[in-house]
Amino acid sequence: MKKENVAIIEMLVCASLWSIAGIFMKLVPWNGFAVAGTRSLIAGMTIGVCMLIKKRRLLFNRQIFITALLMASVYTCFTCANKLTTAANAIVLQFTSPVFIVVFSALLFKTRVKRADLIAVLCTLAGIALFFFDQLKPGYVLGNLVAIAAGMFMAGMYMTVGGLKTEERFSAALLGQFFTFLIGLPFIIATKPEFTLTATLSILVLGVFQLGSSYVLYQKATEYCPPLACCLLGAVEPLLNPVWVFLFDG
Repeated sequence: MKKENVAIIEMLVCASLWSIAGIFMKLVPWNGFAVAGTRSLIAGMTIGVCMLIKKRRLLFNRQIFITALLMASVYTCFTCANKLTTAANAIVLQFTSPVFIVVFSALLFKTRVKRADLIAVLCTLAGIALFFFDQLKPGYVLGNLVAIAAGMFMAGMYMTVGGLKTEERFSAALLGQFFTFLIGLPFIIATKPEFTLTATLSILVLGVFQLGSSYVLYQKATEYCPPLACCLLGAVEPLLNPVWVFLFDG
């Protein structure tokens, strides 16, 4: 298979793993920052083990630092948005990210937007909006704003990751998890989350598979898959999210 086709499959599997967040986050009755921090600690360990097995070096430069901050912002904002607004609102508003990619590309990099890209973005947004239309609810202003911020940060993440080399991408992913853990650490200490069996198993699944393993695949996919394509393929996440809820939670 061509490397581009393999990258598409990797991105689709990555988005499928992202999509299990909804069902497992519902099983962890903790503060949003505490969930994000603990999940990222476990995800960072997963990525670190992968880097050791593949003998990838831990690098650090300005672009890696910026990418890691953007990743940490995505993780934290999306987790908190799920606690502050409805799951449907959080998902739909986060997936304003393709619009931000188009806007940022035009304003910051003077990139001419192709008509095909614009049509793909509009169709994706329309499809997601229709999919969740009957579940969207007003009155969650703060949560909705946080979800839109997650979309903006996600757009920046897709764009900066595309400019990194393979080892730099893994370093950025590892540092992003570390930064998220540092953000969540004060809330973990303050709220003292209860590690019941259900909560512990759920947070392990979220850390190892939903975030850790998925971002290993994401770093590999971005080597041959451009930012906008990755973002649009990531739209599989909101479509599968309610499927898992339906299958496992009725």
